[in-house]
Amino acid sequence: MPFGPASRLGVSLFDETPPVEWVPGRSQEEAETIIRAVYRQVLGNAYVMESERLSVPESKFKSGELSVREFVRAVAKSELYSSRFFTSCARYRAIELNFRHLLGRAPLDLEEMRGHSTILDTQGFEAEIDSYIDSDEYQSTFGENIVPYIRGYKTEACTSMVQFTHTFQLVRGAASSSLKGDLAGKSPKLNALVIQSTATPVISPAGDGATFRTPPVASRSRHGVDASAGGKVYRIEVTGYRAKTFNNISKFRRANQVFLVPYDKLSQEYQRIHQQGGVIASITAV
Repeated sequence: MPFGPASRLGVSLFDETPPVEWVPGRSQEEAETIIRAVYRQVLGNAYVMESERLSVPESKFKSGELSVREFVRAVAKSELYSSRFFTSCARYRAIELNFRHLLGRAPLDLEEMRGHSTILDTQGFEAEIDSYIDSDEYQSTFGENIVPYIRGYKTEACTSMVQFTHTFQLVRGAASSSLKGDLAGKSPKLNALVIQSTATPVISPAGDGATFRTPPVASRSRHGVDASAGGKVYRIEVTGYRAKTFNNISKFRRANQVFLVPYDKLSQEYQRIHQQGGVIASITAV
């Protein structure tokens, strides 16, 4: 098992597995591999019985009538998906799971979640699914023939430290499913967090961390001098510095470092670490 954030934070399988892409004309065995990958991603790593499989869309995909993107759409609009992640879940839990399953990331902020809630109110469930799959983001990232994958822990898939940490609220290890093994179950995990735009601890899923749920309390704040709305302090553990320099010779003596960073400097610090070749192992409130 590799050392570093991928192994420590439960995303090593996602990090080490290249995107699964379908090339039309390949064998039926390879088509089956794509079908299984779509079920695994879109259904949140949940087990699918043979009797639950979508025989008609599968047949159309194998015959070339459906692209991977259209097969993803068929699975996401199916009764199988709806019954597991829509009709039985709280609204904002359903929306955050749609982000995980179809775009591979956490919602950006409250406004993005509200936008999808409005789609549900005005146009319904199928339009909500279409809004992800027909988005420019989906098309530019996955196109017609790449199976969606978990990518929210990568720099190019998130725009803030808050969004980065929220990914780990939705993905607690590659072996866990979207609902089972998660204390939140069918209740929203990110609703209060996106309302307050609150970064959360990034906890290793090993042991009890696999079912870790952020407690309903804010992180500690400084008092007295420099006490402000931005007074929250976070501990960032950085490991595996791989300097982007000549011959990859790092200017850092120690690969592992710890930084204490105020909340309002988190995004800036994250960018600095990334630019210097470091990788973040954990982020926790002090």
